[in-house]
Amino acid sequence: MSDRITSWHAAPSKPRYTPPAGAVDAHCHVFGPMAQFPFSGKAKYLPEDAGPEQLFALRDHLGFDRNVIVQASCHGTDNAATLDAIARSNGKARGVAVVDPAIGKAELQKLHDGGIRGIRFNFLKRLVDDAPKDKFLEVARHLPQGWHVVIYFEADILEELRPFMTAIPVPLVIDHMGRPDVSQGTDGRDMRAFRALLETRDDIWFKATCPDRLDSSGDPWNDFARSVAPLVADYPDRCLWGTDWPHPNMQDAIPDDGHLVDMIPRIAPTADLQRRMLVENPARLYWADKGT
Repeated sequence: MSDRITSWHAAPSKPRYTPPAGAVDAHCHVFGPMAQFPFSGKAKYLPEDAGPEQLFALRDHLGFDRNVIVQASCHGTDNAATLDAIARSNGKARGVAVVDPAIGKAELQKLHDGGIRGIRFNFLKRLVDDAPKDKFLEVARHLPQGWHVVIYFEADILEELRPFMTAIPVPLVIDHMGRPDVSQGTDGRDMRAFRALLETRDDIWFKATCPDRLDSSGDPWNDFARSVAPLVADYPDRCLWGTDWPHPNMQDAIPDDGHLVDMIPRIAPTADLQRRMLVENPARLYWADKGT
């Protein structure tokens, strides 16, 4: 693998929608810079650099105050790039790590001190070669106080994963709602199955994210808006939102980040819902120790 790819918009538009004060982009990434933070030898894609300076410039352009930086699969279990970005954020970022299941408590504490507040388990076979549930459960039992587990999977394996998720002893955050087929609508099979999962535990959160990934109808992603708005309305205290910048593996259909932000009032049409999704919910998950 030698060709590096660019998956982000070179000049995103300014959103029409203005986020509330304190709004958090709760799902984004950094890539490298490769010269300082090499990519994993197991990476399934080799991106161009998308470092913290670019991320924070985009944050300001879109009208957000803080970020939650999620370790990208191209960096494997070396969280140095994510930690560096958090350190450069002047307190405006927290993170989610990807770890070797054999990690010890001392190393987990180092991650905590660096601003990490959760770990991510990835079950997308096109991105990871091995996802050992038994080892994942073991590390989940030894997380620092206040951490959670983020899980990324596709809708067709939801039922297979339910016993595993039930066994995890900390709160769960589901990336991109488990990638439902939003063309089915809010009452479609995938969304009904996801709602059934949410009903099993009151500490399962979800990211109402990635219309560009989930809605094949394209921008302005009307199927996504119709399917996701009722979910946000019914679970207002468990939803998060994020750009997914720099949009890994979306180089063939790069979204305009300004248009992604303009999805927010379509899935959270009231000021109260917007404040919960963008400010209060991420603050509880990622900044609870700061009292904000």
